[in-house]
Amino acid sequence: MKERHDGVNRAKWWQIAGLAVNDIGTNTYMWMMMFIAYYLNGIVGVGVVVASSLATVMRLWDGVTDPLIGLILDKTNGRFGKNRPFLVLGQLIMLSMSALMFFFTPKLPKAAQFALFVVFYGIYIIGYTCQCVVTKSAQTCLTNDPKQRPTFGIYDGILLVLFFTLAPLYSYTYLLGKHNYQFDMGYFTEMWSFGVVLSLVCTVITYISIREKDREEFYGVGGTSKSNMKLRDYWEVLKGNRALQMLVISASTDKLGRQMNGNATVSIILYAIICGNASAAGLIGAYTTIPGILILLFGIGYVARNFGQMKGFKYASYGAIVSLVGLIALFVFGDPTQLSMPGDGSFAGWNFFTIAFIACMILFTGFQNIAGGLVYPMTADCTDYEVYRSGKYVPGMIGTVFSFIDKLISSLAPLLIGLMCAAVSSSTDLPTAETPYSQGLAVVGIISMFGIVLFGYVCNVISMHFYPLTQEKMEEIAEDIARIKMESCEEVEVREIDHQEVEEEMASIS
Repeated sequence: MKERHDGVNRAKWWQIAGLAVNDIGTNTYMWMMMFIAYYLNGIVGVGVVVASSLATVMRLWDGVTDPLIGLILDKTNGRFGKNRPFLVLGQLIMLSMSALMFFFTPKLPKAAQFALFVVFYGIYIIGYTCQCVVTKSAQTCLTNDPKQRPTFGIYDGILLVLFFTLAPLYSYTYLLGKHNYQFDMGYFTEMWSFGVVLSLVCTVITYISIREKDREEFYGVGGTSKSNMKLRDYWEVLKGNRALQMLVISASTDKLGRQMNGNATVSIILYAIICGNASAAGLIGAYTTIPGILILLFGIGYVARNFGQMKGFKYASYGAIVSLVGLIALFVFGDPTQLSMPGDGSFAGWNFFTIAFIACMILFTGFQNIAGGLVYPMTADCTDYEVYRSGKYVPGMIGTVFSFIDKLISSLAPLLIGLMCAAVSSSTDLPTAETPYSQGLAVVGIISMFGIVLFGYVCNVISMHFYPLTQEKMEEIAEDIARIKMESCEEVEVREIDHQEVEEEMASIS
């Protein structure tokens, strides 16, 4: 007996959560690469500006590969589905190329080290793009239910909160302390070994989670999944899809702020040099994780599911703006050297600065997680909107157009940080925990940690004013796609019945 579909595609909770795990698998590698400037500076012997510039160039290359990978994904429909081949291939490329970068490069002649490192890094990014695109594309296969789709943001948001809480604890508090606050070869060896295992486990979980839905009947409107789109059609999609335009503006400016905010050099400047407490960089997450998750659950679980993802995104941006203004004021008018909390090895009691800092960071973390957690489901909404608008199902194209512009803008982060550090310091090395305090570095730290992020959330509020995908509009789109799917299923069944009748008639004649 054939299963009949009502046209609305829904997923099991563990399938949505399992796809969210892929974000941890890719972010694990991204986190390791955040320390690449220290690797180049300390192990390969490359200058600060060149090391920072390479990260920028490679992120631009990352953006260039996105449209090509997206185009290939949209044309893919084989035995193993549309998304799973990219998941596996991406993981294998990242593993092999990162191993060559960290362990083979130092064994080469000095003159060849940097050049081959760049080659390995460039190929690694192709793998990173392959696996990243699955997080966006596979959502459209899992569910198109407007009330279920935001739940991806809950799972993704909680996982990212935990990851970006534990990653600093591991990298700064544990691992850096273990290696005497030196980014030596032992540090990178241990970080890579742990990161590779974690990413592999996440990839296996994701593969199992999307296997059932990574089939042709769940693509777009349930018809053929093959696309006749060409590279030049990217401009037509971007030009006509207002929702994608506004989301790109919002998310790319947010990403620039996140890249600078989470940069290892910025963390060292803020906590080790301005506050004089390097251990606080890894500890602050322990105080913000649970409250941040509670804010996330309310923001997505209640606001986004009941009033739409656009409103949840906008209200979270307002909240982030208020908390960031508070943090900047605290560092400008307060005494950052008072920052001390239990577990940092020098805690001497609670004070106003520490309490106010933790309170503002809790609010900022919660609102940031809401906005960040909604970006991927909103990208899936933009894909459904393109089906509704033009009849074209191009999840790879939508996801990678988004990523291309996002990376183009956020690629400026390491270069900006490197240039600002070089402008305020005569040293050719990146700041470390031993670098003495200076007013110039303090300005760089505050702008990089809080100022650019604030600019991004202001852009969110403005762009969401022009974002067309309200809750009501997405319900209309889901109903329209459901109608097309039902009609498609009925046509298939009619053809099957007609074919069966012909076969029976031929049999009776024989």
